Amino acid sequence: MRIRFSSGEFPAPQKAYRLTVTLAVLIWAALPAIPISQAQASKNTASSATITFTLDFPHSDPEHYSIRVEVSGQARYECAPEGEAYTAEFDVSPGNRIKIFDLAKQARYFAGNVDSGNRKLAFTGTKILSYHDGERDYTARYDYSKLPSVQQLTALFQSMAATLEFGRHVIYYHRYQKLALYDELKQMDDQARANQLSEIQAVVPILEEIVDDSSVINVVRARARDLIQMGNGPATTAGRDQR
Repeated sequence: MRIRFSSGEFPAPQKAYRLTVTLAVLIWAALPAIPISQAQASKNTASSATITFTLDFPHSDPEHYSIRVEVSGQARYECAPEGEAYTAEFDVSPGNRIKIFDLAKQARYFAGNVDSGNRKLAFTGTKILSYHDGERDYTARYDYSKLPSVQQLTALFQSMAATLEFGRHVIYYHRYQKLALYDELKQMDDQARANQLSEIQAVVPILEEIVDDSSVINVVRARARDLIQMGNGPATTAGRDQR
């Protein structure tokens, strides 16, 4: 018996038999959709994962900042020194992107308490780590954590923030106070060589403006050029402990 899903090509079956065949075809067609749907959902979950680090530290500069990193590597830094919003968007280096999400997994995506609870330690700012994807949405608030994975994440995010803050300062000094660039870039160079900065490539476009500006003294332009080479080389991962 030939079956084509068009009328008039085969003898009409009895009503009961036609219903059985129809149900069987529908059930068979639906079965493969289950694992495909689950796989797609898992893929969507993984592709939407984001991690955000926030620091609130009164009387520091800046008093508040946040860094948001997507699993794709796209990142956004935000701060509001003296009420004036500043943002920087950049791509996290592949090595640090992998490290950030691996450490988050080790920390159980920040589910539960991560704070040490030791109130005798000096206050170093209120820190928040958040993880979000299609299945998880966790936030952990802490001052100091004993978890090695949280300690490493804190150090890495703070070293990224330090780099981006140098970028913010350089923009300001280049525009309003060029003589201050000497000390600022010297301090940045010292910290970079001490492995206290990461993601230097995020501020390379800012440094390139210094190199291209003939009104900036040569020693400053040369230092900016050295920092650009550091940023274009292998990504530096700061090894300091959390502050």
